[in-house]
Amino acid sequence: MAGATVSATHYDLIIIGTGSGNSILDERFDDKRVAIVEHGKFGGTCLNVGCIPTKMYVLAADTAFEARDSARLGIDLEFKGADWPAIVDRVFTNRIDLIAAGGEEYRRGDSCPNVDVYDMPARFIGERTLSTGQAGEAATITAEQIIIAAGARPRIPSWAEGVSYHTNDDIMRLPEQPKSLTIVGGGFIAMEFAHVFEALGTDVTIVSRSPFLRTLDATIGEQFNDIAQKRFNVKRGSVVSAREVSGGIELVLDDDSVVTSQHLLIATGRIPNGDLLDAPTGGVELDPSGRVKVDEYGRTTADGVWALGDVSSPYQLKHVANAEARAVGTNVISAFNGEAPTRTMPHEHVPWAVFTHPQIATVGLTEDQAVAAGYDVTVKVQNYGDVAYGWALEDSTGVVKLIADRSNGRLLGAHYMGPQASTLIQQAITIMAFDLDLREVPRKQYWIHPALAEVTENAILGLDLTFTEG
Repeated sequence: MAGATVSATHYDLIIIGTGSGNSILDERFDDKRVAIVEHGKFGGTCLNVGCIPTKMYVLAADTAFEARDSARLGIDLEFKGADWPAIVDRVFTNRIDLIAAGGEEYRRGDSCPNVDVYDMPARFIGERTLSTGQAGEAATITAEQIIIAAGARPRIPSWAEGVSYHTNDDIMRLPEQPKSLTIVGGGFIAMEFAHVFEALGTDVTIVSRSPFLRTLDATIGEQFNDIAQKRFNVKRGSVVSAREVSGGIELVLDDDSVVTSQHLLIATGRIPNGDLLDAPTGGVELDPSGRVKVDEYGRTTADGVWALGDVSSPYQLKHVANAEARAVGTNVISAFNGEAPTRTMPHEHVPWAVFTHPQIATVGLTEDQAVAAGYDVTVKVQNYGDVAYGWALEDSTGVVKLIADRSNGRLLGAHYMGPQASTLIQQAITIMAFDLDLREVPRKQYWIHPALAEVTENAILGLDLTFTEG
């Protein structure tokens, strides 16, 4: 169909964004006329510039890092360097770009006859009314229901104006591997890319005004920062100014020190994209942080407009966006049927992981938070090296910290650092999600010996839990 500039085209549903928002359309929507607005690549941040490609780079980095550290196992391996263009091709040319293109082709094809795709940016110009376009032709579209799933973008500090810099949007597609790289930031993105580039042979400097991954439980955070401090060139402070010099970018910090490298990666957080949509014009309010305001059902302040994912969620995590999409999709169907929403946004026991080295994963409360909340707290810190597979790994960095309520055996928080952390933590997530009693968990199931999961078993057994008679 061709866009119209005079009269609006009306739909049952408009979805803005093709990350988790694209997953909403199932057989329940087959009888609805739907518009999808996506001015970038199909798949959103996760597929194109986030979770998936970064972890493919991490796998290459892990392999290189293991070669460096192989002597601990009595093995003589040598890392001779990375074929950077081959890595780029493996990740993007042969995988990511094909999936993104295939997703768009599917929505535009005969399999989705009820769906129109608009490929120009969208902005609200009135109540449930958007200005957008298709194939360069402007269009105005309206709908009974609108779902905002427009994601977020990198936050760029003012000092970066006028110099060349990279973000997660483009750093993985560089034509050549940097010889040196300065990373500004200390969060998820910064620590994952620091591991990737340093392991592959780039000289990495990290500039951060606060400890890395500062929301971690104190025990894990302190140990990780000690490891990172020894591995990377670390500068504590804030950037005052930046300028381009021969061969790279020069940063001046607030202590007057100077950092120079070939490339600059900015990883100082992400901004929800609600402001780019002129959301308030459609009656959609933003909170002070820029997130689209939603209630417990995903409804915005505008009637018939919903939001999910990074544009509105307090958790900028793909697995949370997917769960929110399932809830919002169900609630939108209820709205079409004239019924009240029934699915609340699923924000209990939200886990997250950082695929740096060592890997980190966490769910629930930190020890400080549990104490502040008034729980009868018992804590166990268990080293990977205390169990048989940990011995085999010759691991000296892995650690598990469990926080529980002594009186009732409930797990309050679980924090893992070390090999397979993002996988090992799943048992802790299950314990919390199903409200299992830690006094029963260790002996009501087998723990394969000598698998690494025994570190969780031993940590649970090490908790000081209250047992009642009878």
